[in-house]
Amino acid sequence: MAAPHLAVRRAVRESLRDVPNDALVLVACSGGADSLALAGALAHLAARKGRSAGGITVDHGLQPGSADRGRGVAAALVRLRLDPVEVIHVCVPDAVHGPEGNARTARYRALGAAAARLEAAAVLLGHTRDDQAESVLLGLARGSGARSLSGMAPVSGRYRRPLLNLPRETVRAAVPGGLTAWHDPHNVDPAFARARVRHRVLPVLEQELGPGIASALARSATLLRADADALDVWAERALAESHLGEPGTVDQRLDPGLLATYPVAVRRRVLRRAAIAAGCPVSDLTAAHVEAIDALVSRWKGQRGVDLPGKLRASRFGGELRIGPVD
Repeated sequence: MAAPHLAVRRAVRESLRDVPNDALVLVACSGGADSLALAGALAHLAARKGRSAGGITVDHGLQPGSADRGRGVAAALVRLRLDPVEVIHVCVPDAVHGPEGNARTARYRALGAAAARLEAAAVLLGHTRDDQAESVLLGLARGSGARSLSGMAPVSGRYRRPLLNLPRETVRAAVPGGLTAWHDPHNVDPAFARARVRHRVLPVLEQELGPGIASALARSATLLRADADALDVWAERALAESHLGEPGTVDQRLDPGLLATYPVAVRRRVLRRAAIAAGCPVSDLTAAHVEAIDALVSRWKGQRGVDLPGKLRASRFGGELRIGPVD
């Protein structure tokens, strides 16, 4: 492999190949080694190619001294000659997703708002191949499907993850000289699931099954993402074909006979989409809900309807499956 800083620069350059040089690109930087290396690579590219590049750091306010640390990260981004540079302070609410999930939601909301306000074409995130492997293991532990096991996407809307094919050790060796990376204590705190996977689970897998586990898990994520993308395309077509109602209506009416002809992986994607289109909150719709709706199609014996989040019900009457408000 090329020298670390060259590998990271090449990854960033390839990720931005379709983004014009005059379109603003932002790097999300926590001050950790991964995001500092990413910021350094973006800054180098900006200096060499005349690319418009800035940086954002988000202060979650969850640790003592976080505001001072945010100012320090912003100063480092300014030293790299990124412009604009902003520190965004967010309030992380208590919610149902736990501290990690709540902080992530607040962070992405802040990054999205900043990108829209600054009219940025892309926001770069510093996730590495090791982060991808951890995401796959966490998805396995939750009993997730192919979409979750496919990990993080290289491109998702404005967000881009140029470093997903690079090991963490390579990325961290590319931190620009003169900058000191911040080591987040949450990354080693066993109270957090990702920290346990990183420091306990993956090392055991490497020891027991041999080296290269992180690379293999990341490769599996790439393969599963291709499969999930194909199934999603098929499901969109199947939903359109089986829909009995008027286009654009909230009340979803589907042909259960036609649905029964599709493979279960496609059919359940169709039912999930239909439930969401009917108004079911995405965060509350579980695999168990979708499986119960599927029973109205694949194991129909005249059973009563299925109650769904959002005061909805899925029910079947003869040749029609309906998902809509409770009558």
